[in-house]
Amino acid sequence: MKKILSLAVTAALTLSLAACGSNSGNSSSPAPTDSSNTPANSTPSTETRTLKLAALETAYGADVWKEITAAFEKVTPGVKVETTIDKNIEDVIGPGMKSGDFPDVIHLATGQKKALTETFVKDNNLTDLTDVLSMTIPGESVTVKDKLIPGFTDTTITNPYGDGKTFLMPMFYSPTGLFYNAGLFEQKGWAVPTTWDEMWALGDKAKAEGIALFSYPTTGYFDSFFYALLNEVGGADFFTKATSYSEGIWQTSEATQVFDLITKLASYTEKTVPANANKDNFTKNQQLILDNKALFMPNGTWVVGEMSKAPRADGFKWGFTALPAVAAGGDSYSYTFFEQIWVPAKAENADLAKQFIAYLYSDEAAAIFAKVGAVQPIKDMSSKLDGDNKLFYSIYDNGAKASMGAFATTDPVEGVNISDNVFGSIDSLVTGAKTQQQWVEEITKASDALRGALK
Repeated sequence: MKKILSLAVTAALTLSLAACGSNSGNSSSPAPTDSSNTPANSTPSTETRTLKLAALETAYGADVWKEITAAFEKVTPGVKVETTIDKNIEDVIGPGMKSGDFPDVIHLATGQKKALTETFVKDNNLTDLTDVLSMTIPGESVTVKDKLIPGFTDTTITNPYGDGKTFLMPMFYSPTGLFYNAGLFEQKGWAVPTTWDEMWALGDKAKAEGIALFSYPTTGYFDSFFYALLNEVGGADFFTKATSYSEGIWQTSEATQVFDLITKLASYTEKTVPANANKDNFTKNQQLILDNKALFMPNGTWVVGEMSKAPRADGFKWGFTALPAVAAGGDSYSYTFFEQIWVPAKAENADLAKQFIAYLYSDEAAAIFAKVGAVQPIKDMSSKLDGDNKLFYSIYDNGAKASMGAFATTDPVEGVNISDNVFGSIDSLVTGAKTQQQWVEEITKASDALRGALK
């Protein structure tokens, strides 16, 4: 289920690299040195520089980082990487940091239970990584910005202070969108809708054949759906205002359009879905797609493995698409979960850390990561993948824009949970227990309560 699997998807691998090296007799060139510390008329030192990397061990394993760091050492002679990889990386590196011993690079995503990354963000203890975007990737002739899929460094996660500066760099990602049975569409001669008007027309056509237009595992899956729709309707500025609880935002024409679309979609949803939209029966709602009882459902790439042993209709074949555009020629969005890598403000080797991060976007590094299923937001990376992953990760190569970010973090407000108010009410919209107006009023009330509690 998403809440379990997305933790693995959004977890960051942790390595702490610290090693005292001797002179590198095999290096093809001497390690860069600080000339200000070199005595006059002396030979520049060839002492090995050490980079300390810390990463959370996740489903990708620890060995992949060892292979990555070995490759980085080869492309940057005179550098030794010392890694610390652990499933409880926050506990491992925490005591050392309290005494002033900081890793140079930390691969640990936001959203972890102990919120170490969020703490560094809140305390302004991160190194500005904006210049990494303009760095030439070690071993290549292109810059990091040239390699990255647009949008991944324009988020409230990577740029947490709203000043246009990037403090967390994006790493492994998992796109979300609408999953369907491509085999059924081929059998029926149906085209995948590119606009919401086309979606409603297809819904009417499918209904005539006893097939619902829509299903969802649980209402929690509307987070990625809702965030993508906010971007489609109002763009990045509207998304930022909505997720930061701007006053009056839910009464704007853009917000009304979002609410109208979701309410209409609720009317096209298979009526049995709310009864099974829970942690025990959510796969029954996913099974509706495999049984040709519903056409689309919001989900992430993990659903393929989750339903790998489930029965399915003859000719079933996974299909995957971004949300339809609001109007012909408009933007289509797919939300993505992604991990981050960053540099503490007190890192001793911040410049070397930036060079290492730049290397992580090289073709060589990307190929190493891809072997264990860790895919980075690099342009055309999908062409190097196989099977279903090729389909899923090509979504941004085929014109969809990436949507990222979430409702802003606040201090606790008693009795208020914005996710419950926004997403948790979808079941009630489907059953008719709640009207669109009641839904909007609840969201507005929660947003107003959280505005003053922003961190």
